[in-house]
Amino acid sequence: MRDVCVLGIGQSIFGTFPHRSVATLGRGAAWAALHDAGIEALQLQAIYANQQCSQMITGQATAPDIGIAGVETGKSGDAHAGGAAAVWRLWKDVASGIVDVGIALGVDSTTESPVAQKPIPRFECEAAGVLGTSVFALATRRLMETQGATIQDFAQVSVKAHDAGALNPTAQSCQRITIEQVVNSRIVADPITMLQCCPSTDGAAAIILCSGPFARRYTTKLIHIAASVVLAGDGLVEGKNLTSIDFACQAARQAYELAGVGPYDLDVVEIHDGFACEEILHYEDLELCPRGEGIALLRSGATSLGGRLPVNPSGGLLALGHSPSASGVRNICEVALHLRDGAGKRQTPNAMVGLAQMLGGSAAGLKAGTAAIHILTV
Repeated sequence: MRDVCVLGIGQSIFGTFPHRSVATLGRGAAWAALHDAGIEALQLQAIYANQQCSQMITGQATAPDIGIAGVETGKSGDAHAGGAAAVWRLWKDVASGIVDVGIALGVDSTTESPVAQKPIPRFECEAAGVLGTSVFALATRRLMETQGATIQDFAQVSVKAHDAGALNPTAQSCQRITIEQVVNSRIVADPITMLQCCPSTDGAAAIILCSGPFARRYTTKLIHIAASVVLAGDGLVEGKNLTSIDFACQAARQAYELAGVGPYDLDVVEIHDGFACEEILHYEDLELCPRGEGIALLRSGATSLGGRLPVNPSGGLLALGHSPSASGVRNICEVALHLRDGAGKRQTPNAMVGLAQMLGGSAAGLKAGTAAIHILTV
């Protein structure tokens, strides 16, 4: 299996853009990735593009807009993990030698969705059943019972996210918030409040992957995709308990084994945080701490900017908003940015190994879904 490298990354600002089409968003991210890579569009040999909130054949529609034609093009489902799954499919092509260089794209416009035929509510949790808020409310309660978590702990997750997002130029108008503001925001499903939920948004992200020899023609600092794993399985509703997603644990273990690293080798992590409590669940499922110590890890400050292991230094879904297919590409790009020492004020010092996780499927993994894990190294 060949070495697979990240050659270029690009993304749009994440926000509400009712007058920008999906094609416009996707084209901008793709052009940014090409510029970052320093290659021409005609050099691309494959394009994988995913989009949840439209019936558009994203890759086929985007390719001519960026000046390429006659290349392998693919799209699949995987809902919120669709963008990450596009990266996985491209990774397999490059690793197996089918192509030398290609682009993976995730893009969605949730404010002007042709599928919905009307604007989607600003916050995902306002769309009945979209993310199963009540199930995550139960998970929040379980953490309060088993780990002594308080509402202030979950509020701190959102505060931490917005502190990071305020430093991210691609997080549109992200403002810092306080624990009191989170606690006192409108109850959605007790004890989850509005500011513990990610907003829906519009956005696009693209990443160019290539073989090691191809990368060496354009850069001296190689960023490797050491592991790319996508698994499906039962989520919280069908799982053994409310504080762990079995298939997400399995995907993480497979990724660590494939990459030849462990959780304590990680320097930076980006995860799916549709709700504040979700971040705590993923701490444990990704083995960032022993089972039952997720709240303790949060309270230690290790996962904040400047901590031992920053989690969601981009601001995550809570601060940037969730553009479903775009999010799974965006957070891989964020990890790559830290590994190349290009994240500015939110930079993780001396980052060498990073992990990006995204969940998707039926209700974001509540009953059944998909977990995507990517581990990047320098």
